[in-house]
Amino acid sequence: MPHHASPPAKEPPPAVTGVYRYAEIGLPAQVSEAPLAAECALAISYNGLGHAVMMVTPEGLEDFVRGFTLTAGIIDNADEIYDLRLVEGAEAWRAEVEIASRAFWQLKRQRRQLAGSSGCGICGVEALEQALPQLAALEPVPLPPARHLEDLRERIAAEQRLARQSGALHAALFVDGDGEIRLCREDIGRHNALDKLIGALARDRLEPGRGFAVVTSRCGVELLHKAVRAGIGTLVGLSAPTALTVDWARRHHLNLIHLPHHSAARVYSPVPRAP
Repeated sequence: MPHHASPPAKEPPPAVTGVYRYAEIGLPAQVSEAPLAAECALAISYNGLGHAVMMVTPEGLEDFVRGFTLTAGIIDNADEIYDLRLVEGAEAWRAEVEIASRAFWQLKRQRRQLAGSSGCGICGVEALEQALPQLAALEPVPLPPARHLEDLRERIAAEQRLARQSGALHAALFVDGDGEIRLCREDIGRHNALDKLIGALARDRLEPGRGFAVVTSRCGVELLHKAVRAGIGTLVGLSAPTALTVDWARRHHLNLIHLPHHSAARVYSPVPRAP
């Protein structure tokens, strides 16, 4: 089936909504102002079938939809997205996505299976198989040179354009094989930020194994699932990972690194060799 390029989507509203007044507790007469991050609902449908509604920061929405579609396991690769259109509504946005017949059949089959199952209570996931999916292990890649992690926190802060204005935003970034930050995506949701980054990597056809991804948030196992599905070989977190994340990283040959505030980077996966 031929791929059709979508017409340029209308730009979403600003990711920072504007300046809001606030008063400090105990000092009601002292009124100040601060910019706040924007948030909107995004309804995603595949081949006309409504699938999910996500609360997102309205910037990089096409990247988000591509990344979400890939990391949710709806498609196996970005080429299975044939068309993607963003449509503005009264109070929300819609993403109308056309995917390959094979992927759509699999999506409908999964939905039928979930319809008869009870919720497992893990972060709203409706089936245990989705919370702890079966994933193919990655081909191991070398750890990044230590010099590529030097001053990384400061370089990340310089890239976080939206967070500098309003705060309340997570970021996911891609550092290439030369140690340069190539992409930065921000969102109110840490999962959304990583999905946006993965979508941008797919759009720009950057090889995710030639470099590493960084998340500014807690590195939970659900972020690991997304990284493995996207073929990211190394994931760096500014917050410590959970024990389950380390176990899964080692099992799936994902390099997992924690970058603390005031000490050297800590490699949790692969398993460090005893001296």
